[in-house]
Amino acid sequence: MCGIVGFRDPRGTAPERLSSLVDRMNATLVHRGPDGDGLWVDEKTGTALGHRRLSIIDLSPAGRQPMTSFCGRYTAVYNGEIYNFRELRSELEGRGVPPWRGHSDTEVMLAGFSVWGIEATLPRLNGMFACAVFDAEDGGLCLIRDRMGKKPLYYGYQGGAFLFGSELKALAAHPAFEGDIDRDVLAQYLRYNYVPGPYSIYRGIFKLPPASFLRLTTDASVRGALPRPALYWDQEEIFRKGTIAPLAAPENRLIDDLDVLLRDAVKRRMIADVPLGVFLSGGIDSSLVTALMQAQSGAPVRSFSIGFSEKAFDEALFAKTVAERLGTEHTELYVTPQDALDVIPGLPHMFDEPFADSSQIPTHLVARLSRRHVTVALSGDGGDEIFGGYTRYLMCDRAWRSLKRVPCGIRSAVCAALRSLPAGFYDNPFMNRRHGAQSTVGDRIIKLLDAADARDPLTFYENLFLTHWRRPEKFVRKSRPLADLRTPESLIAFPGHLIEKLMFLDSRAYLPDDILVKTDRTSMAVALETRSPLLDYRIYEFAARLPLSVKTGNGEGKWILRELLGRYLPRGLFERPKKGFSVPLAAWLRGPLKEWAEALLNSSRLIREGFFNPAPVNAIWRAHLSGHRNHSHRLWNVLMFQAWLEAPKAA
Repeated sequence: MCGIVGFRDPRGTAPERLSSLVDRMNATLVHRGPDGDGLWVDEKTGTALGHRRLSIIDLSPAGRQPMTSFCGRYTAVYNGEIYNFRELRSELEGRGVPPWRGHSDTEVMLAGFSVWGIEATLPRLNGMFACAVFDAEDGGLCLIRDRMGKKPLYYGYQGGAFLFGSELKALAAHPAFEGDIDRDVLAQYLRYNYVPGPYSIYRGIFKLPPASFLRLTTDASVRGALPRPALYWDQEEIFRKGTIAPLAAPENRLIDDLDVLLRDAVKRRMIADVPLGVFLSGGIDSSLVTALMQAQSGAPVRSFSIGFSEKAFDEALFAKTVAERLGTEHTELYVTPQDALDVIPGLPHMFDEPFADSSQIPTHLVARLSRRHVTVALSGDGGDEIFGGYTRYLMCDRAWRSLKRVPCGIRSAVCAALRSLPAGFYDNPFMNRRHGAQSTVGDRIIKLLDAADARDPLTFYENLFLTHWRRPEKFVRKSRPLADLRTPESLIAFPGHLIEKLMFLDSRAYLPDDILVKTDRTSMAVALETRSPLLDYRIYEFAARLPLSVKTGNGEGKWILRELLGRYLPRGLFERPKKGFSVPLAAWLRGPLKEWAEALLNSSRLIREGFFNPAPVNAIWRAHLSGHRNHSHRLWNVLMFQAWLEAPKAA
C-alpha cells in the first residue's frame, strides 16, 4: 500500500527539473507511504514517476519502487496488493524468468507484463491496485486500476502537462496545475454527497474508472489528446449473465461454495510481513470476516472497534460480544463528542475534494485506533452492495410496486400540490415526531414527495435514497445538468429483478465513489492498509450468479451471509436491525458545530465566493436550527465544500 505520482510533459525538460517536480508531488503523499520514496525520469519523453512506500510485503530494498522489469522494458510505480502473486510467480518461473531479486508482488506483476504483455496480465491479477507503467519500447505510459475501484487514480492534462496520482493534492503540487473548479460537477456533488466518477471537482481532471486501463502514446502527449479508458473486466456483462442464468444448486451447496471462496479470500488477505488486524463493528460483514480470520489463525486476531456514548449510534457492545465469542484480542475505544469533532478540521486535506459522507468521521477514528497496533486491517466493505444488505432495496421494491399503479402524470400533480403546502404544515406535532435517530415523520414525507413522481423505478430509488439536493444546478451558480452516468439506459429495460438492478447500480457507483473513497482516505491518512475480502472479484462473480432468493430471502438482506455466519456464531449475536456507521450530525449542527457552520454559510461569504445561491442554502439552515426539520445531510454537503474551498490544496 503506497502512493504514486507522475507526469509527462512533451515539451521536455532537464532530468534535474523532472526529478525536482516529481519529488515535490511525491512529498504530498508521505502519509500514504512513510517508509521510503523513490523517483524515476525519462528525459526523452519528459516522463517522471514517483512513489511513496508503505512496506507490507518484502520489507527489504528489493521491494523498492519505481521498479523496472527484468527485461528492462517496463518501469512501474504501483499502489496496492496482488493477492495471488505467489501462484503467478510459480507460473512465471517456468517461462524463462531469471532469478528473482526479492519476493514482492510488484516484481511478479512486472514479470507478467514482460512475459504475457500488460493487457493479457491484467485479468490474471487478483488484488487491489493502481499502477502507472512506462514502456521503454515505444515511450507509452499506461495507467491501470483494479476491478472494484479499491485504489484511487486521478489523471488529466493541466497547462499542457499530463498529470496523475493517487490523490489530487499530488497533482496540485505541479506548477502546471490550474485547479479550476467544475461547477457542473459541484452540482453533482451536492446531489450525491460525493463527486461521481469519472469526474473530479477540477475541470480536466478525471478518475480512472474501476477495471480499466488507459494507454497514453508519445504522439497523444504531444497533441494533448486524452485517450479513452478500456475495460479489462466488464462488471455489467457479469451482472447480466448472472441474472439471466443464475446458479441452480441447493441452498446448502451455495453456502458451502461461498464458505470456500470467502475463506480463501480472507486467507490471501492475511499475507503480510507486518502486524495485521480487523475492523469489527459487530455487524454481519465484519463479524464474518473476523470469524474467518480467526478460524485460519494460529493466534488470537487483533480486532478493533469504537463506541459512542449516544446509544442510538453505538455498536461497541455488539462488537465486544462477538470478539469474546471468537476469542480475538479485542481493543475498543469509546470516543467523546469532542474526539469526533476534532477530526472535522482535517477532513478537507484528507479527502482532497469535497466529500460529505459523515461516516468518514467514525471510519477515521477506528482506522487511527487500529494503526496504533497494526499496519494492515481487514474490513467488511462490499457486503451490502453485493449481497443485498441495504434495507432500502426491499423498501424501494415494495414502494414502487404500489406507486406504479398510479399513472405518472397523476403522481406528479399530487406531489406538486403537496409540495406547495406552507412549510408550517409539516411542522405540526404529528409530523415533527422522531422517525429513527435523527429524522422526523415530516422529513420522510417531504423526501417521498420529491421521489414519487419518478417515471421509472431506478430514478425513484435514486431520488428517494441517494439524492441530497434534487435539481442541484438550481443552487450552484452558473452550473448545468450533467449527463447521468449512474444509470445506463439499457439497464432500465433489462429483465432482471429491480432489487438486483439497485445492487448493481450501487456496486458500480456508490461503492467505488463513496464507500471505498471513505475507507481509503481515512485509513491512508494514518498509513494503515485496509483489505476487503468481500470485494474479491471472484466473490462478486459468484454473487452475481446467486438467485435473488438467497440474497434477500425471508424479507431480509444478506440471507446467505447470515446463514454462513450462523455456522461460526450463535444467531443471537448478530440478528438485529441494521445500523449505519453514523454520528449525531443533526444535533451537532445545532450545538457544538453551530458557530463553525454559521461562519461557512454566511450570506456575504457565499456571495463573494460565487458558488452557491445563498437564499435557499440559508433557508434550510434556518429550518434545521428550528428543530422542525432535519437538513443535516444537505447542509453537510455544503459545509464540506466550504471547508474544502478554504483549505490549502497541496499542503
